[in-house]
Amino acid sequence: MRYNWQQSDWPDFRYDLPGVEHVLFAFAERTGHASGLLKGLTADAQMETTIEMMVVEALKTSAIEGELLSRKDVMSSIRHNLGMESGPAAGDKRANGAAALMIDVRNSVPAPLSEDTLFAWHRMIMAGHRRIASGQWRTHAEPMQVVSGPLGHERVHFEAPPSATVPEEMTRFIQWFNDTAPSGKQEIRKAAVRSAVAHLYFESIHPFEDGNGRIGRALSEKALSQGLGRPALLSLSRAIEANRKQYYEALQEGQQSNEITAWVSWFVHMVLEAQIQTEEQIEFTLKKTRLFDRWRDQLNERQNQILRRMLDEGSQGFEGRMSAKKYMTITGASKATATRDLQDLADKGIVVPAGGGRSIHYKINL
Repeated sequence: MRYNWQQSDWPDFRYDLPGVEHVLFAFAERTGHASGLLKGLTADAQMETTIEMMVVEALKTSAIEGELLSRKDVMSSIRHNLGMESGPAAGDKRANGAAALMIDVRNSVPAPLSEDTLFAWHRMIMAGHRRIASGQWRTHAEPMQVVSGPLGHERVHFEAPPSATVPEEMTRFIQWFNDTAPSGKQEIRKAAVRSAVAHLYFESIHPFEDGNGRIGRALSEKALSQGLGRPALLSLSRAIEANRKQYYEALQEGQQSNEITAWVSWFVHMVLEAQIQTEEQIEFTLKKTRLFDRWRDQLNERQNQILRRMLDEGSQGFEGRMSAKKYMTITGASKATATRDLQDLADKGIVVPAGGGRSIHYKINL
């Protein structure tokens, strides 16, 4: 099988956009709508939404690669890096590295891409991975392959260019990325399209020993942000992670040829899905803010603590919902106090009970 990089037209990617013009229009429209919704929030709520999107992106981009991080540690590390928490950062180096990447991607939007930037990002996400040579291109002589299946019966989905050619390939990629940026010599005006091509191009080179997927998705975010002229407020990895099987299938197909219309189409649909999810997150934050404003000074500290804990899980809610037992564990209250507090929240319509007896549990009513 000949891969895209082995063909004479590499890396002259070709694609047709008529089939996705409506998606690109919808993305632009949704982006404007989300920006308007965000402006309707208080400054604190805007920052909360931004942090939430960074947390989700850090968790999901790692989950795609099979690495599960603690939401609490990632949140703490991001807030610590933003100067919103004092004291030491979270103890998990992987969480700290993922958080550092999210912040650097947002802070360096207008800056041209460079080898130093990519090496710095790689060192961030490889923190805590002792066996991986971080901050350098891969150098091993054996083929870099994407495989699946049990040992001895592996299936090769893709083989990247030899390590010896990576420095030259990456020099050309970095030049392409900067030339296709806004006002560049080969500007790609549709941010979502440039994001799609950048991801496929980078993943096809696969320049690092590990972490290529996470760096590739960070590059896609940078491309989107440069096209928008500000940090993109979305989690592309959340949309991709929910469609992980399709992601790998689309990527594999896209790496067979330099005619990549199908890949671009799939990817821009994911970008639109991510933007829709952002709108939902902003609306959730708005509802949450209104809830606390409405019941300000009418709830005790335990009830406020529980509501914050339930809502910290995002729009999907608290896993398993809230019960008297969980209430007791989180607040340290007695069973009688927990039952009374929860009943008061239910009477006010803040939570909705389900089940009965010992199995009764509650969900937030937004």
